[in-house]
Amino acid sequence: MTEYILGIACYYHDAAACLLKDGELIAAAEEERFNRKKHYSGFPHLSIKYCLEEADIDIKDVQYIVYYEKPFIKFNRILETSIAQWPKSFGVFRRAIPMWLKGRLDMRKHISKELKIEPSRVYFSEHHLSHSASAFFLSPFKEAAILTEDGVGEWATTTLGHGKDNKMIIDREIQFPHSLGLLYSALTAYLGFRVNDAEWKVMGLAPYGEPKYVDRFSKLVDVKDDGSFRLNMKYFSYIHSHKYTINRKFGELLGRPMRKKDEEIDEFYTDMASSGQKVVEDIIVKIADFMHKTYKTDTLVIAGGVGLNSVANWRILEKTGFKNIFIQPAAGDSGAALGAAFAFYHLALGKPRKYEMKHALLGPSYTDKQIKETLDSYDAKYTEYKNDKELIDATAKMLAEDKVIGWFQGRMEFGPRALGNRSILANPQNPKMKEILNSKVKFREKFRPFAPSVLKEKTSKYFDIDIDAPYMLLIPQVRKEWQKKLPAITHVDGTARLQTVDKETNPKYHALLSSFEKKAGVPVVLNTSFNVRGEPIVCTPEDAYSCYMRTGIDALVVGNCILTEKNQEQVENFKELNIVYIKRDEGR
Repeated sequence: MTEYILGIACYYHDAAACLLKDGELIAAAEEERFNRKKHYSGFPHLSIKYCLEEADIDIKDVQYIVYYEKPFIKFNRILETSIAQWPKSFGVFRRAIPMWLKGRLDMRKHISKELKIEPSRVYFSEHHLSHSASAFFLSPFKEAAILTEDGVGEWATTTLGHGKDNKMIIDREIQFPHSLGLLYSALTAYLGFRVNDAEWKVMGLAPYGEPKYVDRFSKLVDVKDDGSFRLNMKYFSYIHSHKYTINRKFGELLGRPMRKKDEEIDEFYTDMASSGQKVVEDIIVKIADFMHKTYKTDTLVIAGGVGLNSVANWRILEKTGFKNIFIQPAAGDSGAALGAAFAFYHLALGKPRKYEMKHALLGPSYTDKQIKETLDSYDAKYTEYKNDKELIDATAKMLAEDKVIGWFQGRMEFGPRALGNRSILANPQNPKMKEILNSKVKFREKFRPFAPSVLKEKTSKYFDIDIDAPYMLLIPQVRKEWQKKLPAITHVDGTARLQTVDKETNPKYHALLSSFEKKAGVPVVLNTSFNVRGEPIVCTPEDAYSCYMRTGIDALVVGNCILTEKNQEQVENFKELNIVYIKRDEGR
């Protein structure tokens, strides 16, 4: 009998679902891609619907539904913390407790009601166990040290452990309120960016500054030689406030008040971004170094939202003894849906490992017929290509001519990165391309960097790295002789957030890079997510057409069709949607 396990993550941020079939991951997607609400946290009905459709089954065919954390333990943490911080925590208590009592506390009943199934089919994993399982059980390694770091799960914020075959032991943890994720969120808030959304901006801003204020920032956290740490809570508000992460003393310690949203980002704030990034990196390196010595393995796997800090991941490889590393591409809460399902399969059911995550292309795909029906419904003008080679050569030619391309092919990626199937592509050799994309396509800050995709077999010629980096989670140096030749993807510090492209896992994208090399001289393209500020990455052909029409994208390559002409009347109508997304982004 075929065995199906549905993994679910929701009710904090980035709701998602995944489906296992006899221990193989066959589908996974975030809810935001379907309902178009960025970082949507509610129940993932549409993601679950997609997963079931991908397997051609009904919910009645799923034997086990596994939720990614244990609600009662999380509720206990909220209750205990509220009591300990009373009366300052009254606002948190008044907001959280009724919500929990109305349904989230009895999550088994709630999930069974949402899915119309028997409660006996619903099971639970722990939050950081889910993160750990998403990293280790999906990695290519039979044995590894396991590191998870995020804001907070039930109580844990950082866990250390070891995995071998189909077993894991998590034997060390740091608990709330002491959290690297929340420390980085505090830095994000201080710099005037949105918490749980704009941490990327801090990482992108940091190289523009110098770490002049490490001594000041270090006073926020006490760190031991083994990397264990405690935050100085007199500077933080999140323990008793749902609205504020930091308090007035935070700014007094660092030397200036929190930056206002519309205030200029001057040298002080860029230097503070650099200083905070360095302090967090140093803590992570200390933790990893301790793990290398303790678990006596050269292999490390990482998950949790802090695992998306590509710079810190790279420093682990540079500064510790770890030689092999796997970071879960959906390291945040959405990826914990994967971990919940795999933890149940291996730890609860005792099944041996058989699956390795070689790519993140786990979302929906669309047939050429479906794509053409969408384009025809808008009376769009397009050229249909009979074979992939002609389509790819035409696309590579446009890239070489400095056209900005919307590239929509195959199955959608799972996780926060576009990896060559829902991507905006451009020529990395054009020194003006970064400015063009930030101002006319993405509508975002001018300091935000762009990532390169490179043919896996030619990586070392252009980048100082000797391991695979398929998920944009490592930041090596661009080799000096190529930094000025690839200005659009080379960050101010000479690094790049790299994606290596494998012919086996994404042959069409690999073929595009190969064709571009023949026309432009390099097997590297600029790759950024197919969306605008405030909008989730596109999912459907309609999403792609809409984004193409309301941005400065020059051509849309969707399935076997290429569009280069825009109906100006439609353009004005679609542009109204940009206003919706930007206002939603500003109001979150």
